Amino acid sequence: MNTVTGLRCRECGQEYPVAPVHVCELCFGPLEVEYDYALIRRSLSRQTIAARPASLWRYQELLPLSRPPTIGLHSGCTPLVKADRLAAVLGVDELYVKDDSVNHPTFSYKDRVVSVAMSQALEFGFETVSCASTGNLANSVSAHAARAGLRCWIFIPADLEQGKVMGSTIYGPRAIAIHGNYDDVNRLCSEIADKYGWAFVNINIRPYYTEGAKTYGFEIAEQLGWRLPRHVVVPTAGGTILPKVAKAFEELQTVGLIEDGPVPRIYTAQAAGSAPVVTALHKGTDLIDPVKPNTIAKSIAIGNPADGYYVLQAVRESGGWGEAATDEEIVAGIQLLARTEGIFTEPAGGTTVAVTKKLIEQGRIPRDESVVICITGNGYKTIEAVAGQSAEPQTINARLAEFDTLYQTGGR
Repeated sequence: MNTVTGLRCRECGQEYPVAPVHVCELCFGPLEVEYDYALIRRSLSRQTIAARPASLWRYQELLPLSRPPTIGLHSGCTPLVKADRLAAVLGVDELYVKDDSVNHPTFSYKDRVVSVAMSQALEFGFETVSCASTGNLANSVSAHAARAGLRCWIFIPADLEQGKVMGSTIYGPRAIAIHGNYDDVNRLCSEIADKYGWAFVNINIRPYYTEGAKTYGFEIAEQLGWRLPRHVVVPTAGGTILPKVAKAFEELQTVGLIEDGPVPRIYTAQAAGSAPVVTALHKGTDLIDPVKPNTIAKSIAIGNPADGYYVLQAVRESGGWGEAATDEEIVAGIQLLARTEGIFTEPAGGTTVAVTKKLIEQGRIPRDESVVICITGNGYKTIEAVAGQSAEPQTINARLAEFDTLYQTGGR
């Protein structure tokens, strides 16, 4: 069933047919996918969703494809962990971790957006796919392109963590490292997309790519028994995921999958070394001044976020807020989540943990209301961020007497 009615400019409302375009030709605003919600409300139910395979495509009527997908069939449906030990440390009653660090196939939330974008690129007939990336997106595009048999080029900053470089090049794309930060990479990719006509998932395919982020919100509601939490803390880089999680909650109410009522308060989390959205939020302005990122949280180190304005809009409309975390606080957040819940996250996740702690201490998140922390990437890709922060193994010979001595002298 095709439920997509076309594209619509988020600023002026101009309508466009389904096509690989992302910017309004009248006002240069971003384009967004539009749906026939009345049709979806009549045809989609909780029972229908529950009967489908455990992947993001169980919400296919709310995603932009006209035929069944062939890519990303195992992405999504990641755990919503009841985080009681972390809750006890933070002093709250009901805390969950939505853990996309185990997403298939490349262990980040980017597998959601790429599954949708790549499927749409195949529908459009593209043979070459590409992206500008801080790491996780390049991993996912490379893996999905290999699976689809498409030519692939990825563009990344030259100082990217080696785990993320290898996590892309293993799939055989053409990898180009650019001297500069992500914003420099993105500018170049916009020119390449125009000249070569490739499917850049986060540029000319962006309206479809961003729709994949909604599935993160859909799953939170379904995994909570088709109810919404009161508070959700989301990391912000380019600004894709937070507004789409907000849209997901609204769409679930629109099509009748959850009861009407207050939507969660949504909070943006950024690294202090790359916090243009949080700075604008604190100043009470819609103007987001670009910054030059300087943080260990490279996956969210975007100084000029494409959808930053829409992050501000979603946060304010929900009654939420935002905070930034220093690199030291980010590392502490990574360690706290690992020690309490056995989840090793990258610095973006350490940021959301650290910011959640701040928001609770500030009283912005009440201690007796439900909270979801969004973990969007895996720590095994970014071990440089925590190198030297954990105890080194103690080395002994394979003799019981040596272990006994170690144990008896404080090695318990």
